[in-house]
Amino acid sequence: MKKRLCSLILIFILFVSMPVYGQVFDTAAGVAVLMEAASGQILYAKNESVPRPPASIAKMMTLLLAFEALERGDLAWDETTTVSRNAWSKEVEGSKMFLDINQEVSIRDLISGISIVSANDGCIALAEHLYGSEAAFVQHMNRRAQELGMTNTVFKNSTGLPAEGQVMSAMDIAILARELVINHPEILTIEMEREFTFNGIKQQNRNPLLGRFPGADGLKTGWTTESGFSLVGTAKQATPDNAQLRLISVVLNTGSDRERLAASQELLNHGFNSFRLTTAAKKGETVAQVPVKDGRRLTVPVTIGADASAVVPRGRENELKLVVEQQELAAPLELGAPAGYLLLQLDDKTLQRVPLQTAEEMGRANFVVRTFRSILAFFRGLLNG
Repeated sequence: MKKRLCSLILIFILFVSMPVYGQVFDTAAGVAVLMEAASGQILYAKNESVPRPPASIAKMMTLLLAFEALERGDLAWDETTTVSRNAWSKEVEGSKMFLDINQEVSIRDLISGISIVSANDGCIALAEHLYGSEAAFVQHMNRRAQELGMTNTVFKNSTGLPAEGQVMSAMDIAILARELVINHPEILTIEMEREFTFNGIKQQNRNPLLGRFPGADGLKTGWTTESGFSLVGTAKQATPDNAQLRLISVVLNTGSDRERLAASQELLNHGFNSFRLTTAAKKGETVAQVPVKDGRRLTVPVTIGADASAVVPRGRENELKLVVEQQELAAPLELGAPAGYLLLQLDDKTLQRVPLQTAEEMGRANFVVRTFRSILAFFRGLLNG
């Protein structure tokens, strides 16, 4: 009886500690997410939807708005702005790049200061330059968060300094990090710089993963008394088949800088060691024949416009199932018309949805053919009924 009870307790412990795919892994961090960057696929999650004070992690949204403004042409790297008394103020606490009041500073230096040394004064100067005031900038931060589907995020300032009601969840942070590294990868070139010198003051990059974890090139640290020690990391490593796999780790609410580093390393190691990027179908490959209403032919071949890949536990690559979620099609159809999705599934969970498109154009059948098919369908219905 005791042996059976011990076995049941062990099974229960294993069950409650199971993250994605039923693999037994747990991190010491109270809050964590591990994401595959290219697809956004979640490989591990723990308390991922709990809103928490973000500390300097919030600066990633400040950086995203800056990079999007650069992309639109609303900002230029060599453009300068004058540092206001508000940005310079001694009341701006925490990490700084040590701007001087009325100093002319370039956008490049502001972005570098925010990225490398988490400059709070740089955030305020950038916010004021873009939208006139930090308050107006924060409105854009919150609007962009909603657009990205960050449902457990509220920004109150551009810096992440403590403010009542300012929160982010680990999942929202991962979504934001992915938006940065996928659509603005140039940020990683800045994030990798090991030191930053401004106004004659040299400071070291605060990211402890750099130089310690293979392939690490970002992304953001955070600490306040309310938030604990946090770290958003990202690293890219080659897979056995020479593909490149990028992972994003989010670790929140640890007790020290040493603990957040250890938790981030174990999370990234878990991802790179336990999962494999698997390509189930190649771009342009015909994966199904989909029925076409009123078409000259009854079906049309459909293909995928990009490689259908998913990250799966090592050793389970052959268990990945391909399921066609077809869309109702009616002629006439152009070449490349949307035709549904190819689902990559494991354990009845959909890991990826890859859009399908028609591989041929399809003209409409003439009136006689359509009428004949309607009559045939009518009699089939009678027989089957």
